[in-house]
Amino acid sequence: MTPDFQAFIKPAGSSCNLACDYCYYLGKGFPAGEGLGPGMSDELLEAIIVQHRDAADCPEVQFSWHGGEPTVPGVDYFRRIVEMQRRLIPPEKRVINGIQTNGTLLDEDWARFLAEENFLVGISLDGPRELHDRFRKTGDGRSSFPETFRGLELLREHGVVFEILCVVSAANARRPLEVYRYFKDLGAGFISFLPLVEPPGSPGFDNSVSAPAWGEFLCEIFDEWKREDIGRVKVQIFEETLRSAFKQEHTLCIFKETCGRVPVIERNGDFYSCDHYVDEDHRLGNILDTPLDELLEKPEQQAFGQAKQDTLPRYCRECEVLESCHGECPKNRFARTPDGEPGLNALCSGYRRFFRHSIPFVEQVAELWKDTYD
Repeated sequence: MTPDFQAFIKPAGSSCNLACDYCYYLGKGFPAGEGLGPGMSDELLEAIIVQHRDAADCPEVQFSWHGGEPTVPGVDYFRRIVEMQRRLIPPEKRVINGIQTNGTLLDEDWARFLAEENFLVGISLDGPRELHDRFRKTGDGRSSFPETFRGLELLREHGVVFEILCVVSAANARRPLEVYRYFKDLGAGFISFLPLVEPPGSPGFDNSVSAPAWGEFLCEIFDEWKREDIGRVKVQIFEETLRSAFKQEHTLCIFKETCGRVPVIERNGDFYSCDHYVDEDHRLGNILDTPLDELLEKPEQQAFGQAKQDTLPRYCRECEVLESCHGECPKNRFARTPDGEPGLNALCSGYRRFFRHSIPFVEQVAELWKDTYD
């Protein structure tokens, strides 16, 4: 049993040492220099730890440290967090810490700490240097690849469990096997592909992955994964696809029927409905005033999550792969269905292509499972 929520905790707010062109979090939340110090206060950290402990009615207490760039406050800051966790969470509870980083600030001290404390580390990498540097640069426009690669090497050297998070854009979508094989050569056991989607007319629209390119990207990698890498490499979207073979609910929020269980806790304690909706309309309170478990159950948060299902177009409701997709993320639903109904996911045709492509294999796995265990 695991918690039914995963709060993205922003210890440094939107502060970051990079200036990635496609970043959706720049300018949101509370960056450094707003009178709050480099990271959350000890009072707020203790409140977060206690409230996670109390809200997680299971043997595990999970913390997801995000940004901006969460390593900005430094490794000693996170040592203090771990000390608080040991003091405030009973030993019979298993503490799981995950951190998402660009990797550029990691050094030997960081790597030793992450290994000793069994952190699960997500590291952002968009492929070989040429592809990675297309969008992921420093504030003065320099390449971030050397520092990111060095950080990854340190994680590998110290045996830290890491997952590569790759943003799929117009720049790398046409080179799926090159990107995938590059990650495999780096020894990645876990890979997540995140599509870059911006609405028409927005500054980043031309950088977005198109729906056909997204579908083809997934299909090509899926075929190689199916031939060579089952049991060796976990690709998040493939793992989600296979859950249907075992009649299991999706774990990834974008594929669930409803959402609202992955909120954000900002650097000042403010609670927002979702990482993509950090704005005044979706700020529901502050955990120093209202406990996390109450904020999760507020009518406004419940309505936010339910809207994902309620606003699905008829085209989606009648789709043969609805159970695999459920309309994906609401932030991407700005297209129109073939009959003109609003609310279609911009990547719909790509997802349909991939899920249809994977159905025979999923059915084969389901049949094998049934024959083995019935």
